[in-house]
Amino acid sequence: MSQPYTLQDDIRLPSFTGIVHRPGDPGYDESRRSLNPSVDARPALVAEAYGVEDLRAALLAARAHGVPFAVQATGHGTHTACDGGVLVRTSPMASVLVDPIRRIARVGPGARWAEVIAAAAPFGLAPLSGSAPSVGVTGYTLGGGLGWLARRHGFAADSVVRADVLLADGRHVTASASSHPELFWALRGGGGGFGVVTALEFRLYPVAQVFSGFAYFPVERAAETLAAYRTWIDDAPDDLSTALVLRRMPADAPEQVRDRHVLMLKVVHAGDAAEARRLLAPLWRAAGPALLDETRTTAYAATAMGGTPNRHMDMFDTVPEALIDILLRAAERAQTVEIRHWGGAMGRPGPDAGPVSHRSTRLSVIVDTPVPGLAEELRPYANGGTFLNFLADPSRTAAAYTTGDLRRLREVKRAYDPDGFFRLGHVVSV
Repeated sequence: MSQPYTLQDDIRLPSFTGIVHRPGDPGYDESRRSLNPSVDARPALVAEAYGVEDLRAALLAARAHGVPFAVQATGHGTHTACDGGVLVRTSPMASVLVDPIRRIARVGPGARWAEVIAAAAPFGLAPLSGSAPSVGVTGYTLGGGLGWLARRHGFAADSVVRADVLLADGRHVTASASSHPELFWALRGGGGGFGVVTALEFRLYPVAQVFSGFAYFPVERAAETLAAYRTWIDDAPDDLSTALVLRRMPADAPEQVRDRHVLMLKVVHAGDAAEARRLLAPLWRAAGPALLDETRTTAYAATAMGGTPNRHMDMFDTVPEALIDILLRAAERAQTVEIRHWGGAMGRPGPDAGPVSHRSTRLSVIVDTPVPGLAEELRPYANGGTFLNFLADPSRTAAAYTTGDLRRLREVKRAYDPDGFFRLGHVVSV
């Protein structure tokens, strides 16, 4: 458990223009809070930054005092406590600018996907956002970014064209294909251990409407449906993204599925409803008549698929019968088990795409409840990889990369942060 901060309480930020919260201040507890319930950070101070110079002042103060330094926007990606250190909140730096001609968005480090989606929608454009609009853009993108348009357009990190970065020594640089290209490569999936991103530019795509939503089926058809799913995905087009979820529905769910254990189909199709239903027909037949069908054509901005809280995650290249049996047994003890199809554009990177995860992966499995022995049961069938955005354990960061990418990331880390100043959360070792 984190301990109250007792040392280094002489840290001052003389040129800082934002609000600073110290232990005992009214806003301290709220501003230090992470969305990860296992992280109870006790920083020396929490500084709400309003610009690059605020970020620089906080960074240099942490360096001068030899204390930890961390940046937090929404708290979704906070996995390590910044005890006794300087925690910077970038929420006030939430600017979003959309260039509809170039189809480019430029965002500040505090921006959330909801704000980008709203800014792009009037132009019929969409970002490669994730399942939850409340998630911060920068942390999500640096971790790779697996959204519901990823099979069609790739990972969010693949669409980054430029990043402004505050380095460990206080320099402020621009990383792109032509400026600091190695840093630019590392940022596109390598996490936040190379610098503080103060602005991010990325491509938008002409997606105004999608066919999306959930369909619920009797859980008794789960085995047959999972067996059908493992071959059905072979011919699924890139425009179609799906996941099968074994879920215990809450008491406030619609009457048809209330308090029931169900098989749920998540779907996003970047095309019309008739074509989506034709493509989904084999799965629908395997699952049986739907208890409830909430799929519909909607504006991309209104699509909210929701994410599955992650207590265990593995990646798979094949789905043998034994794996299906393990997942069905896990679903008897967990609240939610999600099996998601990868592939498509995610597995066809450009010539110098960033170090995003294991791109050849076909499926991921996320379980929202600790299930004793599950990791050991899944290990013989998993490919050994993981995905930074889905990984809560910083000790496993290296598993999110291929061997070659990890070696190259360590070279970039040595070049841009040789003394390991950025050391909290998902960072590669020097």
